[in-house]
Amino acid sequence: MVELEILGLSSNHSQSGSFTLVMGEVGGTRRLPIVIGMFEAQAIAIEIEKIIPNRPMTHDLFKSFAESFKFEIERIFISDMKEGVFYAKIICKSGKSEVEIDSRPSDAIAIAVRFSAPIFCAEKVMAEAAIEFTEEESKAEEKSETKTPVQKVSSKKEGSLKDYSLDKLNQLLEKAINNEDYEKAARIRDEINKRN
Repeated sequence: MVELEILGLSSNHSQSGSFTLVMGEVGGTRRLPIVIGMFEAQAIAIEIEKIIPNRPMTHDLFKSFAESFKFEIERIFISDMKEGVFYAKIICKSGKSEVEIDSRPSDAIAIAVRFSAPIFCAEKVMAEAAIEFTEEESKAEEKSETKTPVQKVSSKKEGSLKDYSLDKLNQLLEKAINNEDYEKAARIRDEINKRN
């Protein structure tokens, strides 16, 4: 298992109403971009920014419910990826019993930030979907990070990725990573994976 942390959240220009959540490998150089819905992005951002809504949101309700019945969230585990869809489990504990609850990663992560629970990912998912950064790119990213994890991503449009050769896609991937354009890098990575 690989431990992850939230690095950024940005609007996804290729899919209206969706966002890209960028997870980073703790102590490593890999980044895992996950496309999530607007509601889940809002739920994650509100908790990270410590904004208190007038009424409890769904994930806050889950936390209240779990605490009322003495359940603890041990960890979140992004367990699988099938046809570009990520799968996750919420690992809960009550007394001596441990329960795994199937979840979308976006909901699981929104819950994790409320419980300060660690987030892990299967190595096979990281091997398939993560984007590798060099040490220099990681240092440049750290210097450019703001205090808030909510960041904007480039909205440049490119031609259909299917039209590019594999060599050109690898060049575009490297450029997208250098520009910290995680959304574009994820699309290029997916196109490369389709061809392999």
